[in-house]
Amino acid sequence: MVAPSPPSRDSVTVPTVVPATGGRGQAFIAAASGDLAAAGYEQSEFYISGTATAYQSGEPLTADGNWSVDPATTAAYKTRAIVRRPTDPANFNGNVIIEWLNVSGGLDAAPDWTYTHVELIREGYAWVGLSAQVVGIDGGPSMGLVAGYTLKAADPGRYGSLVHPGDQYSYDMYTQTGAAAWFENDLMLGGLQPERVIAIGESQSAFRLTTYVNAIGPKTDVWDGYLIHSRGNAGAALNVDVKMPVDQRIRTDLKVPVLQFQAETDMLGRGLNSIGARQPDTDLIRTWEVAGTAHADAYNLGIGDTDNGDGVGDAALFQAMLTPPASVYGGLLACTTPINTGPHTYVLRSALNSLDNWIRTGEAPESRPTLDINNGAFMLDAKGNVTGGIRTPHVDVPVAILSGLGQTGSAFCGLFGTTVAPPPAAFASWALPNGRAAFDAAWIASLDDAVAKGNILEADAVNLRTVVKNAQLPS
Repeated sequence: MVAPSPPSRDSVTVPTVVPATGGRGQAFIAAASGDLAAAGYEQSEFYISGTATAYQSGEPLTADGNWSVDPATTAAYKTRAIVRRPTDPANFNGNVIIEWLNVSGGLDAAPDWTYTHVELIREGYAWVGLSAQVVGIDGGPSMGLVAGYTLKAADPGRYGSLVHPGDQYSYDMYTQTGAAAWFENDLMLGGLQPERVIAIGESQSAFRLTTYVNAIGPKTDVWDGYLIHSRGNAGAALNVDVKMPVDQRIRTDLKVPVLQFQAETDMLGRGLNSIGARQPDTDLIRTWEVAGTAHADAYNLGIGDTDNGDGVGDAALFQAMLTPPASVYGGLLACTTPINTGPHTYVLRSALNSLDNWIRTGEAPESRPTLDINNGAFMLDAKGNVTGGIRTPHVDVPVAILSGLGQTGSAFCGLFGTTVAPPPAAFASWALPNGRAAFDAAWIASLDDAVAKGNILEADAVNLRTVVKNAQLPS
């Protein structure tokens, strides 16, 4: 792999970028940004417009991802992008991460900002969230978390002029936004000059990136790497009349790194079942399967909204393993049993850090073990946590059983996994068989091992060591 370099302007389509104005005077998105000013960051919003191309294939698409697609129709579009960046250019690390905003709930959301913002801010990334799909702008088929919060409904004065011609054009809209980060950076990034532009998307956005890397990846040099976060066994539709293959793998002839991050739910969960799309690592493909994690969890459903990296959020997430919530957002989402409270955020931050280093140096992260699955079920240890996969103290020195499966209730709840904490009367014998001091030592030793293996970042471990020592455990 060669060191990343900017694409040629002649090889890309650069859209028109202008500041967003009007309406209520602020960007609308279903994701808390925290106190950006206190973190040395600022937010702006832009309209992105141009003519986008849809793609077709003259041959059936195959599960190996080795596709050859052709331009089909074109259509005019106008969408929006939110930008969060360091206020001081000296704090910019050269990376622009462009998140394909998630519309599963019927409105634009930024789960990857929530999961990774602590790492993004402390390392100096610029973040761009793109409204790539029609649901977020105009509405349409979704899992329907709330009604009336499409962009046009939420703020018609600001977003009424947006035009989305259909999701078959979303792939080129995304490419053009990547090109804008390179070539409209004086306006879009406040003059910050990118050195690397990275694509990222979670859940249904990961489905679209799965299709994107196979269909569009070989056609563009906009991206320096991809982080495909919590995908299923097939990509999203390329075009309305193109049949998508199941058990779809990532093509192996790309020239930039692809890191796939998979929670337990993603491997065997209803509607995801990506076990069939497993593929061997290559020089430019890595897959991380993470024990004790769910597709979504207590961190990205609340705790992460106010986490500024000072350790308070870490303490809240550790406490959540002991007293896990069954509902979030004031009861907006209420599940039958307590939801997952696992280490998803920490391992994802490390995955992003590893991808950054991979792009910078050409050195791929070490391959990770896969989750142990036999006859369509996870293999479990003596305490009930899955074996195999990426390990953390959350599952190796547990205070609860953490799973990506087992949840019932609404369709959303099925993505949230479970936490089963032992009853207080049994906690000491279950979690502290050798006493509290031995537990603390074992947890921290396991954490140190996770840091050494690149599963958790030392910057997060600093807070976690303090958290476990100060945790009020049932005795």
